[in-house]
Amino acid sequence: MSDYVIITDSSADLPHSLVKELELEVLPLSFIMDGRTYRNWPDNREMSPAEFYGKEREGLMATTNAVNVDEAAQSIAAVLRRDKDVLVLAFSSGLSSTCSAFQIAAQELAEQYTDRKIYVVDTLCASLGQGMFVYQAAQLRREGKSIEEVRDWAEANKLRQCHWFTVDDLFFLKKGGRVSAATAVVGTMLQIKPVLHVDDEGHLINVAKARGRKASLNALVDKVGELADDPASQTMFISNSDCAEDARYVAEEIKKRYGTREIIINSIGPVIGAHTGPGCVALFFMGKHR
Repeated sequence: MSDYVIITDSSADLPHSLVKELELEVLPLSFIMDGRTYRNWPDNREMSPAEFYGKEREGLMATTNAVNVDEAAQSIAAVLRRDKDVLVLAFSSGLSSTCSAFQIAAQELAEQYTDRKIYVVDTLCASLGQGMFVYQAAQLRREGKSIEEVRDWAEANKLRQCHWFTVDDLFFLKKGGRVSAATAVVGTMLQIKPVLHVDDEGHLINVAKARGRKASLNALVDKVGELADDPASQTMFISNSDCAEDARYVAEEIKKRYGTREIIINSIGPVIGAHTGPGCVALFFMGKHR
């Protein structure tokens, strides 16, 4: 048995089956819709992605709450009380204050649990890109790597986690301040689809435009050829907000072009989906650099 536990938060969008298989602890983030607060559990016990995106398509909007220090502390302390050390792999500080809450909680608990190790890594990742990063760290843990070895690997490799995605509806990006109202209107009229990525500081950046949905999906596939490190041998991840057919198209194109054998697909949870809206496809893979 390993003497440490990996904790992440539900913005990682990992399938519940993988959370169980890899023996991870996941702190559920929360979102507010129609006046009610829900927690985004990996098993979707409070609201499924299908229900969430159905409500968004009906015109309901969601807002999200960052984790507070008390919630982060409770998550870490629950593991420490089992006489285990803790490695937290947290949602990008460029997109959320979740990592900061974990860092403050870790400092406070270190004074109480002086015989335990608590490390927090700012993954600079989001959605299933964060999930992929956690998955890779958990594989190292399974191989017997120490908590310090996995922490050091995480710090050394987080900027190799490539995040590329496109959205179908520009108005959700407008709501989040990622594009202007004029861009959203004109882009929608002309069927312009943005191609975005998460940069080295963990921020969401709009880097290209594609004319039409199929072109934007192919642009994601093209990025594998430009940036991926040995694409045939790695496990890639694709998340989607209620557009599984498009996610499968991207997966099949990657397998066809680059010989990639394993691609894990999962839904974008409500916390990330509150900002992307339905119709987002996100591709994650390892590169030499983002």
